[in-house]
Amino acid sequence: MTVPVPGSDDAGEVSIRPAERVDLLAVVRIETASFPQPWPYEAFEGFLGDPGFLVAIEDGAVAGYVVADVTTTYGRHLGHIKDIAVHPDRRGAGIGSTLLSRSLSVLAARGADTVKLEVRESNDGAKRLYREFGFEPLRRVPGYYDGKEDAIVMIRKLGS
Repeated sequence: MTVPVPGSDDAGEVSIRPAERVDLLAVVRIETASFPQPWPYEAFEGFLGDPGFLVAIEDGAVAGYVVADVTTTYGRHLGHIKDIAVHPDRRGAGIGSTLLSRSLSVLAARGADTVKLEVRESNDGAKRLYREFGFEPLRRVPGYYDGKEDAIVMIRKLGS
């Protein structure tokens, strides 16, 4: 699917599709450029074929990705956005919002009634984006990131 990305003056369109093996090196490069504790190649490889592993393609290249899934616990279907990142050169062009929106749709289609995610306490930009999408802080997890930085668990109800 191709969608216009607000604020992008270049091609102005990004396609969102399930991740493929050919995307993995680009995904790992974005991950490494984005996070001090990047996931390894094998972690992404394990999510290949999952409906919640999506990539944003712009001008033939991976511009960002999201990894999300649904687990069922005590009869509740909990969506989890595990990882989301946009290439540093493409940030601010709406790609993260597009990926987040699409992943929420995928999680809802898979039966999730609630979605959670973790975000670094210091990542104000990501927390702002998540609040724009209706996520609310639920709790703090001390030392979640490398034992040094707290995570804020954020949650959003889906549907009515």
